[in-house]
Amino acid sequence: MPGEPADHALGRSRGGWTTKIHLAADANQTVLSLKLTAGQRGDSPQFAPVLEAIGVPWCGPGRAKTRPRKVLADKAYASRANRAHLRRRRIQAVFPEKKDQHRNRIAKGRSDGRPPAFDREAYKDHTVERTIGRLKRYRAVSTRYDKLAIRYEAAIQVAILLDRTPHA
Repeated sequence: MPGEPADHALGRSRGGWTTKIHLAADANQTVLSLKLTAGQRGDSPQFAPVLEAIGVPWCGPGRAKTRPRKVLADKAYASRANRAHLRRRRIQAVFPEKKDQHRNRIAKGRSDGRPPAFDREAYKDHTVERTIGRLKRYRAVSTRYDKLAIRYEAAIQVAILLDRTPHA
């Protein structure tokens, strides 16, 4: 099928066949972009594609907003390449520092400089984790029954719509 990844976003991990959901969400837990990958794939290589896919709906004159002020992510995304990508786009990175990066920086002494800035209060929001938790309330999202990745992504999109509609 056109648009379908060759591996159908299914990959082996310890628990069997799995799929990872990579998404960007705003402070209100609204999903801004979404990407599916096989379960064994790394998180960090998906950072730039998910960030580039952000497009905020815009009603007024001018172009849609595509550059957030800050990006919050977990340690899996805290690579030098991702930090450099955000610096080039003038976006503040809020990632906790990995232990090995911290250890290497301390071992180098004064020559390696200060640690990257980290806003603990902003990071406590756990926005993406809460958004995925809300989506996984729907059984079709939490247990993938769909064989094709595009159908699974459609189920996630339906869950996003159902989650955003007010219930009477």
